[in-house]
Amino acid sequence: MRLKLVSLLIVLSGLSACSTTEKPSNTAENQSGQANTALSQLTDAQSMYQAALNRQGADKIQLLYTARDAAITEQRWSLLETICFELESTPSVDQIQNKLYIALAQEKQGKSDRALEQLQLLESQLTLPEHKAWHQYLTARVYASQGMPKQAMPYYFAASTISNENNFTVADLNKDLWASLTQLSSYALERFNRGSVVQQGWVNLALYHQVYLGAPVELHQAMNNWMRRYPGHPAAEILPKKVTELVQVEPLNVNRLAVLIPLSGANERLGDALKAGVLAALDTHPLEQTLFIDESLSAAEISLKLSEFKADFVIGPLLKSNIEKLSTAQTLIDYPVMHLNSFEGERISQQHFFFALSPEHEIQQALERFLTAGYQKPMLLAPNNSNGQRLVEYFNQQWQRYSEVKPQVGFYAGKDDMPKTITGLLEVDQSKERIQVVKSLFKQEVESETRSRSDIDVIYILGDATETRLIKPYLDVNVSTFADRIPLYASSKSHSKQIDSTDKGDLEGLYFTELPWMLDGQIKQHNLRQQYERLWPENTDISQRLFAMAYDATSLLGDVKQLSMIQGKRFAGISGELSIETNGYVTRTLDWAQYKNKQIIAVELATEQPIPLFMQSATGINSAD
Repeated sequence: MRLKLVSLLIVLSGLSACSTTEKPSNTAENQSGQANTALSQLTDAQSMYQAALNRQGADKIQLLYTARDAAITEQRWSLLETICFELESTPSVDQIQNKLYIALAQEKQGKSDRALEQLQLLESQLTLPEHKAWHQYLTARVYASQGMPKQAMPYYFAASTISNENNFTVADLNKDLWASLTQLSSYALERFNRGSVVQQGWVNLALYHQVYLGAPVELHQAMNNWMRRYPGHPAAEILPKKVTELVQVEPLNVNRLAVLIPLSGANERLGDALKAGVLAALDTHPLEQTLFIDESLSAAEISLKLSEFKADFVIGPLLKSNIEKLSTAQTLIDYPVMHLNSFEGERISQQHFFFALSPEHEIQQALERFLTAGYQKPMLLAPNNSNGQRLVEYFNQQWQRYSEVKPQVGFYAGKDDMPKTITGLLEVDQSKERIQVVKSLFKQEVESETRSRSDIDVIYILGDATETRLIKPYLDVNVSTFADRIPLYASSKSHSKQIDSTDKGDLEGLYFTELPWMLDGQIKQHNLRQQYERLWPENTDISQRLFAMAYDATSLLGDVKQLSMIQGKRFAGISGELSIETNGYVTRTLDWAQYKNKQIIAVELATEQPIPLFMQSATGINSAD
């Protein structure tokens, strides 16, 4: 890390040599000698900065320069920002360079909004290639820090192209560019495959990375072809190491699979569903041996069984308490593991992964849909319990990143509480009170119709299937008949194959997210659904969803290593489109469906990565389109 910081310091300091900065001149030899003696006694950025505050003229500027360099080396970003603000009051300082330092310090501190504002103000003042390259690089880092690699890439490409054409380097640019590039899907990469030769070189390298990872011979040949096609490309700095790493990445060779699931007790039924999913996947991906172990056994008993079996991979456990038990005992530390739930504790191994049917995935997907569609004031309806409150809080936290408008929230305690909650949120009760006042003023009959509030533009229901079927009619009768219908959305909890087999009419128009497995005609494995219906026609919704999760957890064993290395890589599963984040968590993108004409139909709803609130005023945002 220290070598990287030194490199950063050298490049940033090099901006001064290319700029028109006037170097502080010595006014007298004795002053210079005194300054040098004092400087030699200062050992860190803070002491240099404090000493500079007591100096005047050239001595002060020189000490501030030295303190600024030291602050970068020491990674003291708050101090760097303070030093740069002090230098802003000095006319002889290269203010463009100094403001780039300020943006760097702010970005490193997580002050992305201030960094972006600083960079926007600089944009029209840039003339030197070094300044332009650093401006583009720092802008890219701001977008990347917000989880927006697609938006960051045009700035990264511009910085790489400028620095390459002008024969200088920008510290950490290649590393950061590659980190964001490998988060993109192959579709997004193809859309970037144009522009400068430098940009195309980066994109094609990432495409080879995705296509041939896990195939050492083909990958090595592809890399050789790339080097012949793009001689002198800036990626050559990281390529030798990357080629070695990538060629060594082969799919996991799993012959002996151990599966930890509930095989006894209150959760045995859930274990049966998981076991069925594993066995169904093994029909098309056969292994030498599979061992099912009851996860309720002690850590010592499980450890002995795994050791005797010589497992290559472990799937499970399902229950969080058992994940914690085995994590504390470090029972699974030497095995690659796909846990079947999330875990609040520390990830004890880089080869441990977590696959959960998390409702937060669906909330994030719905939120992104609302923002893409231009909805500005959502209303949430949720049960007044710990789960409902947790999901509403998660939605609110994420929504506030992108909008200043606060969502309306209604919690209902039960069936009897729903009408009051809905009429209160829609302000229908106030409309009824106004009607009663008007009627009291006239003796004859007054024709009237209640009005609901018109500012709510989308409603998101977070209830289960039974609750959603009670809520929907209340919404239908309480929204003004002469007003535009408010779009209704829900999560997969609202959908039940069991209930839908006899009743779909009450949910007309409702959009919801769902596992492809739970929607007719949405999976390629048609025979699998037919076999399932024949064997378990009465299975519950939760059993079906656990079946799909276990099926996917087993099916992606050969891809788990590549998925964990390439964030842009996706696995088309029956539980959703799957990817693995750097923290080892499997994330899901579900299908959209709608109730229409007493049928459930799959629909395509446009969803884009939203732009954080502080970036929305940015002008000239680049895109791949």
